[in-house]
Amino acid sequence: MTLTASYERCRRLHARHGRSYYLATRLLPAWKRRHVHALYGFARHADEITDSFTMTGDRAAALDALAAEVSAGLAGRPVGDPVLPAFLHTVRSFGIEHGDVAAFLRSMRADLSVTRYRTYDDLLGYMEGSAAAIGTMMLPVLEPLPGAAALAREPARQLGLAFQLTNFLRDVAEDLARGRVYLPADDLAAFGVDLSDLGRPYTGGRLRELLAFEAERAREHYRAAEGGVDLLVPSSRPCVRAATELYGGILDEIERSGFAVLERRARVPRRRRLATFARHLLAATARSRAERHAAVELS
Repeated sequence: MTLTASYERCRRLHARHGRSYYLATRLLPAWKRRHVHALYGFARHADEITDSFTMTGDRAAALDALAAEVSAGLAGRPVGDPVLPAFLHTVRSFGIEHGDVAAFLRSMRADLSVTRYRTYDDLLGYMEGSAAAIGTMMLPVLEPLPGAAALAREPARQLGLAFQLTNFLRDVAEDLARGRVYLPADDLAAFGVDLSDLGRPYTGGRLRELLAFEAERAREHYRAAEGGVDLLVPSSRPCVRAATELYGGILDEIERSGFAVLERRARVPRRRRLATFARHLLAATARSRAERHAAVELS
């Protein structure tokens, strides 16, 4: 697997499974896109091991094999997994913290044995690896302004948490089909929601109230992430703004449906996705052009 082929494989994974974020990524300068694809492709590759409905092999063994190859690759040894050359090249190129990679893999491992979380703090512990770590791995690629890397880290974490909690609210039925419940058990009890309520063909009133409560938590994470975009170089800002609007749009659609997440999977209408992309395209083009001119002048 050549490096170019590995990057292309990651791009295809991103395009197939991450439509909203893939669209937003097209607003980045071309040289950054492949690195975002590499990080997303790696995350999706690991996620498929734990989540795929079609996988019939030993998931734990497959995930352990991937983790072992990641460790070997980070140590400079050859790897065979076709996604890893691009991922490892991106990690090395941007000095991505190995601790974030390890945290992500720990959360993927937890998905094989942990099916419920008692409190929201317990769920946050899981999301620290599965979501916040993705945000902080993306951060060096998106480039904080000089001297702003430390300040930008927390908003990047918060945006990762916001995105994943949005996904949890959208995917209640799908997660239950995998035997998992990401709504905290204490919250279910507080709102009088039973596990059987999650498996019904319709969303009951108490469950809708619970989902509204969790949606406000997601909004709090989005608000906590707001200042982060201005800490990035200008050429990365349209992408992050568009991604935030598109994921926030999923939350809008959930709310617009009255939290009827069991009846249908919330999606941002294609017209709205394209309008969001178009609205940020002009700024993205101008800022990428300015970045190229600055680079030429410095050379």
